[in-house]
Formats: sequence, structure tokens, C-alpha cells
Amino acid sequence: MAGTLSRSFAGFENEYAADVVIVGGGLGGCAAAIAALRNGLKVVMTEPTDWIGGQLTSQGVPPDEHAQIETAGANQSYRELRTRIRKHYRDNYPLTDAARQNPRLNPGNGNVSRLCAEPRVSLVVLEQWLAPYEESGQLVLLREHVATSADVDGDRVRAVHVRSTKSGDSRVLRGKYFVDATELGDLLPMTQTEFVVGAEARSETNELHASDKANPDNQQAFTMCFAVDHLNGEDHTIDRPAEYAFWRDFVPQLTPPWPGKLLDLTYTHPRSMKPKRLGFDPNGGKSVGGALNLWTYRRMIDRSLFEPGHYAGDVSLINWPQNDYVLGNLIGVSDEEATRHVARAKQLSLSLLYWLQTEAPRPDGGTGFPGLRLRADLMGTTDGLAKAPYVRESRRIKAQFTVLEEHVGRENRSMVTGKPISEIRAAQFADSVGVGSYAIDLHPSSAGDNYIDFQTFPFQVPLGSLLPVRMQNLLPACKNIGTTHLTSGCYRLHPVEWGIGEAVGCLASFALKNNQTPHAIQASELALNDFQKFIRQQGVETAWA
Repeated sequence: MAGTLSRSFAGFENEYAADVVIVGGGLGGCAAAIAALRNGLKVVMTEPTDWIGGQLTSQGVPPDEHAQIETAGANQSYRELRTRIRKHYRDNYPLTDAARQNPRLNPGNGNVSRLCAEPRVSLVVLEQWLAPYEESGQLVLLREHVATSADVDGDRVRAVHVRSTKSGDSRVLRGKYFVDATELGDLLPMTQTEFVVGAEARSETNELHASDKANPDNQQAFTMCFAVDHLNGEDHTIDRPAEYAFWRDFVPQLTPPWPGKLLDLTYTHPRSMKPKRLGFDPNGGKSVGGALNLWTYRRMIDRSLFEPGHYAGDVSLINWPQNDYVLGNLIGVSDEEATRHVARAKQLSLSLLYWLQTEAPRPDGGTGFPGLRLRADLMGTTDGLAKAPYVRESRRIKAQFTVLEEHVGRENRSMVTGKPISEIRAAQFADSVGVGSYAIDLHPSSAGDNYIDFQTFPFQVPLGSLLPVRMQNLLPACKNIGTTHLTSGCYRLHPVEWGIGEAVGCLASFALKNNQTPHAIQASELALNDFQKFIRQQGVETAWA
């Protein structure tokens, strides 16, 4: 193996040394770990909750993916993740014959994704994937650990200090490379890595949809997701939440204006910015009176795909416009204030559930769906909400190269090239280390922006966006890469985050094997070509066909 560990792994150890230290066990962290491990590196990875997998597990969100995901526009390992999830259902669940034989099984048949599944299944798949490395000692996985400080020597990180949130014990993690795979870019301020947060001004980026003024406190809403099933004829109404009166009457103060109360089935359509009515009916199909049925939007179990009686009802993940929290940020505030915002976001989500159970309009003219049952067991919590907030925006490194709207946005790119949209594509990056495809999708923000949502071209991930301007051995592997407030909106989704993490894990391996720095690899045409060949041989896609 390329590295050594300072001590055996049995019992408590106060110091570990490995080739790569990954802080954050979300999708980017897991992908970085898998890539580094399969290339022979020793890895230590931390995770603040007891579930690895991030937005797919501890945050509860089925993957947001582009329409071609089954055949193009994702790394081989990401498709393997999807294949393993489907296999877990086939091997362990009483599927109907038709569902079992469907090569593109979608357990929830949700609108949002071709693979809506339970968070626990994704967790099991990821844990089983990493288990052989953990059992052999090549991987140390420190669950329920958070970074507290870092030792830095000039442009290099020497160590990161972490603390167990369960026992309070502290550990020192030493590595040759450090990967920030946290949801909020926690390592950036700790390591004195230059970063940006919030919205840039148009004068800085020349982006068509950028704000007139920079505002670091202008950050997208986060959401406390939850899962429910629906049992006709039963009453599972929760206790009235403490803040229900506030949230029932709350009207977001946004520009352009929100159409009314947040707890309502009318919202702002992200693209047209006009009021749009949604439907809700746990007993209906994918539409209600011609409107999208929110019940099937992120449904993660469609009981009709399983043998009768296995599920009492369908299960839906609630991550809607109605429980986006816009009254405060998790970045740039004290720990106490961040904790307060998370608590209020939980109150919003519970208030949404209570409103659905008691006041939401039914298709039959009545009100309320008391049969909605909060599924705490599926989220692994006691309060029934996800273990962690679903975060859409992070601190972002000041990078060797920053992806701008003109590189990926259709309208902005047409303006800078002087060509019609039909004749152009996204900017092509010679140092591409990944691909993705998603609209720029910014949810309402804490500074009062309504949705910012517009089309992009299928895009690439340039290596320069993964390299800090100064720090030599710290790499981002989540939503903290070199994007802007706007372009982060299309680089933040599940398959792209996975691809970023995989590129970073491969980069650390290639750099150590060839005794080159990541910056030198990007700067040398020969080294860059060799690195791209290296990752393509491992199933990383670097270009769209």
C-alpha cells in the first residue's frame, strides 16, 4: 500500500496518518474514498452523522438526475451505485415479477428521478461497498466526527483535528492530501483556504443573471426533509407544532413576489415566475386535476411494485417548495445561530406535515389527510426528520479556474459567442475530469431572491475548478468547487458531486504515484493527458458524445 497508519485500528486512537484524509462522508466523500482505495491508497474518512451518503441518505433526497443518466453523462462507478441499489431490492425485497424483471427498476416511480429509493437502501449499498476496505484496515471510517481545527504550514495542510460528537474524544488526522467533502466547505476557513460564499456581483463575473451587488449572505434555502406514508381510514396526526401559527400564515418576502402563503399548493413556477397550482392526493396518480401531484414527485416506494401487503402504503419523501427555509443561513453565522435555524427549519417541515394532515384541500372538497404517517424509522431519527439539512449551497474555493454562466448557460453562452443556441454547446475544457447536465436551479434565498432557474448545456468539470489558487494539498469534493453562486446551481446534484469526488480521489492517487502536485499536473499538457487517460481507464467520462 502507498501509505502507512500510525497505529493499529483496534480501540481508541488519538492520531491517524494516511495518504488521504477525507472530511465529510457524503456522496463526494464516498466517491473520493472509493477512487483512492481502489488505487491502493490508505484513507481516513470522517462523517458528522452515523450515516454516510449525504444528500442520498442522511439528507433523504432521491437523486436529481438528467434524462440520459441510464446511458450517458455519468461515470461508470455512479452507474454501478445505481445498479447496486436496484440489485439490493431484487435480492432482498418481495418485488412483483414484472418489477423484478424490469432492468430500470424505479422502486418509488417518482417524477423527479429514474431511481427513487429509500435512504436506508442507499446507505446499506455504500457501507457494503466500503466494508472490505474498512475490514482490511485500508480505510478508517470515523462516523459522528466533526472537524474542529487544522494545522497549516504555508500552502500545505499538515493535520486536521476532529472530535467525536458522541464521546467528545478528539483525534488528529495527518495526511498527504486532505479532501473537503463537507456540505458547507467547513475545512476552507479552518485551513485558511481562500473562498467565496453567497452571490457575486455582475461586475465581478459578467454573468447575465448575476446580482447587481455582491452579497455573501445571499444563500439558497435549505430543507429538512421527511418521509411519510398514507394509511386510508387511520389518524396519524402529529401534535400541533410549537411554531405552527407562524408558519401557517407565513408569506415569504421575495422578489419577484411569492404568490401567497408558503403552506399552500400554489407556488412560483421557477422558469416562468408566474403562480402555479400544484396538486396533492396520496391516492391519486402523477397528476391531480391536471396539476403535478406532489405525492408522487419524490415518492420512494410505489407499493404496487411489491407483493401485496409488504407495504401498508406508498412512501413519499417531502422536499418541496413548501418546506424550503429562507429565514437564515448556515454559513457566516455562529454555531448557535445555525442551530437555531435548523430548529426552525424542522418546525417548518413539521408544520407542513400538520397542515397536510389537517388543512390541505382534498380533491373531494374536504380538508386534511390524517392518514399521513411520519416514518421516522426510514430516516433513522426520533423526530422523523432527516438526520441533516438538505444543503444547496456551500463555501466555494477561489480556484485556478472558475466556471461562469457564460460557460454553461444557454442564453449567456449565445451572447458571448454571438451564435444562436442551436449552433453551440457548453464550453469545452481541455482539462475536463467529468461531465454533468442539469439546469441552473437556485431555490429562493435568504436575501429575498425568488427562484433563479434557466437552461444550460450538458457540461464538463474542469480540473482547474478543483484546484485552490494557493493551497497545494487540499482538494474540494462537494459543492465547494470553483463555481459561482449561479453555476453552483447545476454542479450541486448527485451524479456531478459523485463525479467530482471520484476525480479528486483519482487525482490524489495519480499525484502520489507520479510524485507531482495537482497544480503541476494541470499545468503540464503531457501530465494532464496522462491523468485523463488514467481516469478514463477507470470509467470516468470527460466528454459528452
